[in-house]
Amino acid sequence: MTLSRAEKLDKIFGTPLFAVLLAIFCNVLWGCAFPFIKMGYRLFEIDPSNTASIFCFAGVRFMLGSLLVLLGSTLLQSRMPTFPKGKVFAECCVLGLWQTTTQYAFYYIAVAMLTGAFGGILNSTQSFLGVIFAHFIYGNADRMTPAKTLGCAVGFAGVLIGTLGNHGGGSGWGVFCMLFATVIFTLSGPWNKSVTKKADSFAVCFLNLFVGGAALFVLGTALGGRLGSVTPLGILVLLYLAFICGAGYLLWALLMKNNPVSRIAIFGFVNPVVNVLLSAVLNGEPLFRWQYLAALVFVCVGIWLVNKAPAKKEEQ
Repeated sequence: MTLSRAEKLDKIFGTPLFAVLLAIFCNVLWGCAFPFIKMGYRLFEIDPSNTASIFCFAGVRFMLGSLLVLLGSTLLQSRMPTFPKGKVFAECCVLGLWQTTTQYAFYYIAVAMLTGAFGGILNSTQSFLGVIFAHFIYGNADRMTPAKTLGCAVGFAGVLIGTLGNHGGGSGWGVFCMLFATVIFTLSGPWNKSVTKKADSFAVCFLNLFVGGAALFVLGTALGGRLGSVTPLGILVLLYLAFICGAGYLLWALLMKNNPVSRIAIFGFVNPVVNVLLSAVLNGEPLFRWQYLAALVFVCVGIWLVNKAPAKKEEQ
């Protein structure tokens, strides 16, 4: 039987090695986001306390990212996405309001209040939360094992080592916003996995980003927000951030659809390592190289432990 192009795409994304490489790539992209967002605030002259303008900035980014999803559908499927109807369409829109609007409203507020390194520590909790939540949501299909438990502990220890002495400070509200955004992201994974089994993955991603981004932009504008100084460099940074969310969300949705959540979620440990490095390079935050190298070792060991083949006893 000849497979359709969508079925071939699912088969490719379900290949373990390919899934691992793409999961790492997605988290490298997302690790770039935090320092580039802070750079965007400076370039567009957005005051960290101006929440309305922050929402406008975020909304433009996600709407631009949604257009990249349409381009991705054209390149990978040779057609535009097939949009769902009725209840499934409504569910996709609600998912966008939850995962994009709500999550990133809190995330962008946190970015304005926290240093990149400290934000990376807090954001890394999505990795082990994803593995833990998958155990309770999917049960035996994606259960917690001693190897996964140890891998989460070792990986998070690596994140802490990588940012040791660099975590900086941040208000209690900023810490709460980042942790709340992380919980929303983690809970969105299983929901995304469910929706992409009922509708075209590209359509789900487009609606998620466009509806969520439009809601952020409208909310920000209604509150009196605006983008300040518009410069060529600022536009480039905004376009790169749009690429990060467009490519990242699309690839992540396809990965979540075709793989156990825990196999993919654990690679969130890569995110803060990249975050810390780029925060040092782009925003002048301090970086202790030995901590960074030690973090890489711990993160790699944690990833290996979570993804290694289960013992025969566990398979029974």
